[in-house]
Amino acid sequence: MKLKIKQATLMEHLNYVIKGISSKNLIPILNCIKFELTNEGLYLMSTDNEIAIKTFISQNQIEEIEKLGDIVVSGRYIYDIVRKLPNEFINIEEVVDNKLFISTKHSSFHLNCNNASEFPTLDLEEHKHPIVLKQRVFKNIISQTSFATSTQESRPVLTGINFKLVEKQLECTATDSYRLAKSMLTIDTDLTDDINIIIPTKNLIELTRLFNDDEESLEMHIFNNKVIFKFGTIVMMSKLINGTYPDTSKLIPTEFALSMKVNLSMFFDSIDRASLLTNESDKNTIRLESKENQIVVSSNIPEIGNVEETLDVTKNNDHEIKIAFSSKYMLEALKSLDCEDVELLFNGEVSPIIVKNPETEQLIQLILPIRTY
Repeated sequence: MKLKIKQATLMEHLNYVIKGISSKNLIPILNCIKFELTNEGLYLMSTDNEIAIKTFISQNQIEEIEKLGDIVVSGRYIYDIVRKLPNEFINIEEVVDNKLFISTKHSSFHLNCNNASEFPTLDLEEHKHPIVLKQRVFKNIISQTSFATSTQESRPVLTGINFKLVEKQLECTATDSYRLAKSMLTIDTDLTDDINIIIPTKNLIELTRLFNDDEESLEMHIFNNKVIFKFGTIVMMSKLINGTYPDTSKLIPTEFALSMKVNLSMFFDSIDRASLLTNESDKNTIRLESKENQIVVSSNIPEIGNVEETLDVTKNNDHEIKIAFSSKYMLEALKSLDCEDVELLFNGEVSPIIVKNPETEQLIQLILPIRTY
């Protein structure tokens, strides 16, 4: 293999594939990047067996292709070397004794290569009927739900986001059993079978970091044990989480004893200030109490002090509520909403709080209360 390429071009694609390498992996070949040079261009590949990333640099972006071939080299070292080289042409050549020679006008490096035959075969086939979404839409779904997933490996299914497609209705749900985030979207698809899969949240977050054009389309190719995402020159595979996601459809009530609307920005700021006098050992608890057309948000740390915030609200009836909840969970739920006013729905002090945009049912946040009253 021998080629000449601009540093910036190679670096852009190394930035993609380096995300497919895990620093915790004990298998040496899984810490490597595979370079495969063909007449069409250069393919770069990486995998840690949980995700795989493949990207392509077309031959018209390569200054010179002298010899085709493939090599496998330490991902971290090739990444750091290219990153620190100036933005000029880089010569990359496989030389004798299974070494890679990297050179510019003033620098040269030799890197030991691994056996290319040991690199895992990446099965990145396409489905006949992929789900197609704008990158912007997909990124919004992940940002609206990912924070609600669990970080506890004791319940693996809760560490992912549940993608459920029935007919043309896509539901993406995340829960850690204390809160829930559900984003719903109607899509145009010709899939004949319903879909119910769990994708690891950490992989989805890495995927959205690869996006570079919000208006560009993203294809989701779904299989029994994996999902493949294709966009631009990038292909990313993620393993699915085995198991059955809990049925969350009955957790969200359809009727409520009290509904109130409050300015989202003002409510967020009052919760944020009240959270200053909370602590993690007490689950960052704050209290909300309604008094006619106002609510009082309060919190206290006995040995430090207390805080009270008063806000005007619009209620749908004269019922009153006293309820406590985690300020951390409420702030994260509010961040996911893009509206002027937020709607808070209650069924009593021990029932879940529903937080939503009053103008749409596409995004629902649920928070379990904390019993203090």
